[in-house]
Amino acid sequence: MKVLLKIINILAIELPSLRISPLLAFVLLGAGALLINVMYIQSIGSGLTSFGDLFIFSLVPIKPKRLTKSEREKISLTPDLIEILVGLLLGDLHSQKQEKSVNPRLIFQQGIIHKEYFDYLYELFKFYGTMMPKISISKPHPKTGNLYTTIRFSTLALPCFAELHNSFYPEDKKIVPVNIADLLTPRGLGFLICDDGSFDKPSGRISISTNCFSLDDVKLLVSVLTDKFDLKCTISRERSGHIIRITRKSLPAVQALLKDIMPPMMLYKIGL
Repeated sequence: MKVLLKIINILAIELPSLRISPLLAFVLLGAGALLINVMYIQSIGSGLTSFGDLFIFSLVPIKPKRLTKSEREKISLTPDLIEILVGLLLGDLHSQKQEKSVNPRLIFQQGIIHKEYFDYLYELFKFYGTMMPKISISKPHPKTGNLYTTIRFSTLALPCFAELHNSFYPEDKKIVPVNIADLLTPRGLGFLICDDGSFDKPSGRISISTNCFSLDDVKLLVSVLTDKFDLKCTISRERSGHIIRITRKSLPAVQALLKDIMPPMMLYKIGL
């Protein structure tokens, strides 16, 4: 599986430079994505065993059982999952209210290179959805021509997500909630770093990509990191927005706080 993913990533980068038609390149990558989906279904324990069954399953979506209003209202989140969702919503996680739904759904998406981390999240939240994760390949980037492979999973639209959705999307645009000091815990911070953090070994700093938020939102988040977790932080202006830097001085504190909380495959983001 890992070898196949590497091949697909190489093709996604190199195909645009080869002298073949864009249509053929798209077909080749599409076939690769289909094969990855087939193998992925098999890897997460599906009862489907034959290639023919897997092929059909990957092409034809299975209509999920429609839950009644009463059934949806009985579904809840554990305290640990709420803490994780706070961190993820500060990161890449998207909460969405569809046009005909009164409740929000959650959309998890990662680049295929983070499949192990995605699988970890899927195991935590698969109870809240009915569809298998899907792997897709983007259209060629208009400037670079590169194609990007992503993996995605959506939950059902459920009342248990409403409170967090209303906090993070008061006017349908993601913000840092005004009560983030009450919401953010060490577990949430750990998953924020999993999603949007990076570690620079030479400087010993942890960067958190908060470029989707306004400067006021970033300042609010920094105040929480400083006051609640006693971390030394700075804000850097980048072309795409504002980035939080946790300084080398606070690195030991971050490692001690999060080493037993973060998923093992993501500990490299705090220098472990």
